[in-house]
Amino acid sequence: MNQPTLTTSARTILRIVTGFLFAAHGWQKFNEFTIAGTQAAFAQMGVPAAQVAAPVVATLELVGGVALILGVLTRVFAVLLAVDMLGALFLVHASAGVFVATGGYELVLLLAAAALAVALVGAGGFSADRALFGRSNSKLRVLV
Repeated sequence: MNQPTLTTSARTILRIVTGFLFAAHGWQKFNEFTIAGTQAAFAQMGVPAAQVAAPVVATLELVGGVALILGVLTRVFAVLLAVDMLGALFLVHASAGVFVATGGYELVLLLAAAALAVALVGAGGFSADRALFGRSNSKLRVLV
């Protein structure tokens, strides 16, 4: 197998798995915890403007996750999701240490790193971004 094929495959796997995990967390905030429950939890954790932050974060994670899976505006959503996770790391999880079992930051750090990696390398060949913006004369080719 040649290097470009491996790179395209790696980008696609990273993008889809990362997107799936974000979408699952957004879905959970809407359907399992509910927005009202997420707002209350955010307020209890000390997240500023929890009433606004909870629906914004839930929507970003759900919509952004689906966008990563499809490869739509991938770099934009990946950056936003990385910022989301860095906020969770510093506002909520950092004081609890590394391990998720004690409320630590290992999962949010990994999700932030994965989203940042997707933002840096782009959507790859198997993506809506490539189909929409992949032409060499496209002014939006930077999104691929």
